[in-house]
Amino acid sequence: MSIEKVRAFFREKGIEDKIREFELSSATVALAAKALGCEECRIAKTLSFKVNEKVVLIVAAGDVKIDNPKYKAQFGTKAKMLSFDEAEALIGHAVGGVCPFAVNNGVETYLDVSLKRFTTVFPACGSANSAIELTINELEQYSNYIGWIDVCKPYE
Repeated sequence: MSIEKVRAFFREKGIEDKIREFELSSATVALAAKALGCEECRIAKTLSFKVNEKVVLIVAAGDVKIDNPKYKAQFGTKAKMLSFDEAEALIGHAVGGVCPFAVNNGVETYLDVSLKRFTTVFPACGSANSAIELTINELEQYSNYIGWIDVCKPYE
């Protein structure tokens, strides 16, 4: 189970106890914000794309959407999200629990600048009913990110 991989990953880091699991689904930004009692913008959603033959994850604030011209300028191709069926096999986490932790080898992770306005954010932990509160520095540390990018539409 995907959350068990993430739990083991965070156990090695000494912060497994920060993982929160909910009785209800947190599979969407709105559901996660409700479960956590926070604003939707503080949910760190992980979007999954296929860039040529690579799998790319982009972690962004919950209130933003991909800006297609910015995405194309960054990656040199049109944005093509992974299908529901591809996600688990290629990333290691199913849709609803996709996160940048304990992912399959070869998956590249980027952080979108939309997250930089927060002290802490809430990414999922591999299941459709989990999250963890991390500082931006912790998100950088644990996500094994390649870099910060700006591929989302401006937030209000």
